[in-house]
Amino acid sequence: MSIQEIFLGNNRYQFIIEGLKFTLALTALATILGIIIGMILALCRLSNVRPFQFLKETPLKKLANFNPLSFFAVVYIDIIRGTPAMVQLMIMYYIVFGAIDAPKLLIAALAFGLNSGAYVAEIIRAGIQGLDKGQMEAARSLGMPYGMTMQFIIIPQAIKNILPTLVSEFIILIKETSIVGVIGGLDLTRAGNKIMGDTGRGVEPLIAIALIYLILTGAFTQVMRTVEGRMRQSD
Repeated sequence: MSIQEIFLGNNRYQFIIEGLKFTLALTALATILGIIIGMILALCRLSNVRPFQFLKETPLKKLANFNPLSFFAVVYIDIIRGTPAMVQLMIMYYIVFGAIDAPKLLIAALAFGLNSGAYVAEIIRAGIQGLDKGQMEAARSLGMPYGMTMQFIIIPQAIKNILPTLVSEFIILIKETSIVGVIGGLDLTRAGNKIMGDTGRGVEPLIAIALIYLILTGAFTQVMRTVEGRMRQSD
């Protein structure tokens, strides 16, 4: 069987087109969700909220320094990073949405976004803590509120420093979406499996899918390198 017959016969190339659309949409949604969750978790970990300070002079004084926001963020990050993404995806599909007929794209985007958020949170936290503490102190001494200082001074600088690490995380996310076939999502990998099943040929579809993933990650990397270069020039 020729390559032309493998991919064009019975319009089998449509599987790849649909799989590419699904993979791109899933990656975009999961990336946006991961950034939002990661930012929230990072700020929770760095927060200084201690609502039980009034217990400082009581037998429960150990609770005085308890930070519920930081505690929640640490527990969430440890659970997500300590369990496989495939297990999280299956829990989301079979348990969380088990009784709901929700789109597989939405379920997968939520699962991968929650997963990515844990890793992004640690990247952002490390970037913020790596900055000179004097910048925060200087801004606060000028009367800037904590939130405004983080928004306009600390976070923009941290993003410049952590951008290469974030790019690596999102490249991993693109490739990680290949497991979405376990819940029936028609991504690139499952599209290749369909072509393999129809034609009985395994090498050509697998190579084609691998090349598409390579092109996707290469294009994303190049775009982010351009963005990083422009951000460096603006310093």
